[in-house]
Formats: sequence, structure tokens, C-alpha cells
Amino acid sequence: MSERQRGLGRGLSALMGEGAAVSVAPPADASAPAAEGLRHAPIELLKPNPDQPRKTFPQAELDELAASIRAKGVLQPILVRPDPSGEGFQIVAGERRWRAAQQARLTDAPIVVREMDDVEVLEVGVIENVQRQDLNPLDEAQAYAVLISKFGRTQDAVAAVVGKSRSHVANSLRLLALPDAVLSLLLDGALTAGHARALITAPDPAGLADKIVREGLNVRQAEALARQAQAGPKPDRSRSPTAASGSADIAALEQDLSDALGLKASLADRNGKGELTLRYASLEQLDELCRRLMRG
Repeated sequence: MSERQRGLGRGLSALMGEGAAVSVAPPADASAPAAEGLRHAPIELLKPNPDQPRKTFPQAELDELAASIRAKGVLQPILVRPDPSGEGFQIVAGERRWRAAQQARLTDAPIVVREMDDVEVLEVGVIENVQRQDLNPLDEAQAYAVLISKFGRTQDAVAAVVGKSRSHVANSLRLLALPDAVLSLLLDGALTAGHARALITAPDPAGLADKIVREGLNVRQAEALARQAQAGPKPDRSRSPTAASGSADIAALEQDLSDALGLKASLADRNGKGELTLRYASLEQLDELCRRLMRG
């Protein structure tokens, strides 16, 4: 394993340098990409990475970070690499800080320049957000998928890079099988990853997701709802299998009794035991029934 890969495994601190100070004077030509190291650069020379795993930047979080930057500056350098176009720098880790710094109207920001290939850039982008546990589950799953499909990483390799278990990576990838309506709720934060995982094998996951959000169900309740949907409707237990299979014979017997007695007869059979119900419309019918039963 190369020194760069070991750096990825140890996290961002290994790439940026533990305890690196940011009070470094900018070079004479700040617009020219420099050798690896710590420096300042004009904000406008920093460009976001189109493959950045994080796709959503909530405005409330940016507002809070911008207020902090106005008061204290950018405390942690932004990790960049020379932009592939040859002009300026491409952000590897710290796009949120860069956005907040612009909102705070800073003209320059501290950066750490590193030579990195596309795979390392994506891996570091995932690491930055996953280690801080603030990456949306959908963004995380899509980043893992890109590492596997575009750069040939296995699930085991992805797990080793980001410091997660293989099962965590596998479960994240399974979220991508959900319909767009569910993924939209996941991206918006209306559903958690736990809610979404419960719906992966359920019938009509979009309908179940809507019910979960509407009723405010927790993850355990969502799992129970999904199990119930998978099991299907409960069977009608009001009629036994014997009664169902013998319903034609019972109906014929009911008709014979009704004809013989002149009364409506109903039979309810339960495995050879049951009830015979005779309905009379007048006292005269009841008297006639009693006479017939008592003739001996």
C-alpha cells in the first residue's frame, strides 16, 4: 500500500498535517498553482469538484458557518489539488467552508495543496463527510456506487478506505434500489436510512414511505409495517377450512330442512360440531315446529 493510500486510511489529518497552522503568507503569484503545501489563495481560484459526494448544502448550516467564519475566519484549511484544467485549484475537501467563506465575503482562504488522482479525490470526499457523520445517506450510497462502478473498487476496498464495515457499505448500496419517490424523501431528511432500509424488499415502498412520513412512524414501527405488507392481508378466520370446503353440501342440507319444516334453517359447522338455527315468523310456526318435534 502506498504512502498516499495509508494517508487515506488514517483520514484527512494525515493528508493535511496534524496541527497545521494557517497563518502562512500567500505566494507572490497566488493565481499560479503551487507545489504541495499550505498557503492562501483567492476565493475565486477555488472550484468545486463535480464528483463531490455531498450534493446538498442546507442553507441554515451555511448561515451558521458563515457567521462563525466572519467572527474567527476559516480555522481549517481547505484541501485542494491543482485543477485538471490547469487554472486554479479543485476542492477535494471543504466545499462547505468555501461556500460559507464566500457568503461571509472573504477574499481568500487557507488551502493545503496535494497532488491527487480522481480516485483519491473521491475517496477523500467520502471520508471527509462520513467521518463527520453529516453526509446524507443517499449521497453516501451514490459515492460508494461511483467508487465501485467508475473506479473498480470492491465493497471490501470501499469499506477499508472509509473505515466502515462491509455490511454498512452493502446496506448503503441497497438503498439505491428504492424508487425515486422514496429516495427524494431520504434526500430531504423526511426518512432516515433505517426507515428506507425497512422498505427495500416491501411491496409498494413509495406508498409505505408516504404512510411512514404522514403518521410519523419510528424505525421499528416502519419495520413492522413493512413486514405486515410483505405478509399480505390476514386470512378470513370466520369460516373454517371444513366449512369452506363443505359449503355446497351444507347449503343443500339447509334447503332440505327449510323445505321439510317450513322455516328458514341455518347450519354452522366447525369440524363436525356446530349449530342449527331455525327462524320462525309467527307463534303459529313455532307451535307447529314444537308439535313435530314432540310427536315421538
